[in-house]
Amino acid sequence: MKKKVLEFLQNEIDLKHIPGAVIQVSFQGEILLKEAIGNRAVYPTSAPMQLNTIFDLASLTKVVATLPAILKLIDNGEVRLDDPVSFFLPAFAQNGKEQIKIRHLLTHTSGLRAHRHFYKEGLTSEQVLERIYTEKMESELNTKVVYSDLNFMTLYKVVEEITREAFYDFVAREIFHPLEMTETMYNPTCAPERYAATEYSQQLGNYKQGIVHDDNAQSMGGISGHAGLFSTISDLNHFTSMIENGGIYKGRRILSERVLDLSKKNYTCLAEEHRGLGWMLKSPALSSCGDLFSDLSYGHTGFTGTSMWFDPEIQLHVILLTNRVHYGRQPHIIRLRPRLHNLIRAHLN
Repeated sequence: MKKKVLEFLQNEIDLKHIPGAVIQVSFQGEILLKEAIGNRAVYPTSAPMQLNTIFDLASLTKVVATLPAILKLIDNGEVRLDDPVSFFLPAFAQNGKEQIKIRHLLTHTSGLRAHRHFYKEGLTSEQVLERIYTEKMESELNTKVVYSDLNFMTLYKVVEEITREAFYDFVAREIFHPLEMTETMYNPTCAPERYAATEYSQQLGNYKQGIVHDDNAQSMGGISGHAGLFSTISDLNHFTSMIENGGIYKGRRILSERVLDLSKKNYTCLAEEHRGLGWMLKSPALSSCGDLFSDLSYGHTGFTGTSMWFDPEIQLHVILLTNRVHYGRQPHIIRLRPRLHNLIRAHLN
């Protein structure tokens, strides 16, 4: 399996679909594959990918930071899924959004639009949130799945209102520190050679390294609930270990098993795209986990070229970290992920 996976990734590198990758495959509690391949940067000069390369996780932020923060607050008795968002953010109750609940934000069934180019107006974090409060709904509540960054920007503020502290401070103390995720952070300050380079920035006159790729997150100071987090394969292994062990890491409980089970339920059964709380679930619609993962599978992806998928039926998880946007925004990653997952699953007993 290892040889075939690395050959597959090398072919994608040769085709210039990705500059390089770091991948981990864990099966029944054993890491079968943990490798770096290709380059972390190609432009302006090439630099090899390393196992300790730091990646911009993009939308993996939603499930590695924001989701566990909300789940922790559920465990602590401070929030419930059926709480209206306006209970915590009264200004949100405008233009028909009074009935939107925490569960709707987590499952992308709020009716809010997918995206807004807030960064083009140079808005600060608070100004972005004020715009979301006045936003009109694009579709009826709980009628369809529209994957929306606005949902998780709002959840970021909900966490701050409940905890009365900065979002990152809460997540770092409650999730990252106990999981020993020492290189998982917003606005990292590591040496340049540690980063996987992303897209060229006209403003910088160079390729982004250690600066969040997502323009709205950058406008918000680099910290948001939808994007902005950086991490490594080793840190994400600690996170996946906790998830697969029912919320326990090295004997310490981080989240309850009950709340993790809650997050993996299908809340959008009637929709083509199945959604848990934060998690993508294997769906009749195109699933990046491929065709061979079981129907119990769940995971998430990130625009920069990252992904994390679990198949609990056979105790399998795959973490794929790439910086595909270093080459631009071509959609090659959309076909790469499911074919890779098919290859991995087909070669496991």
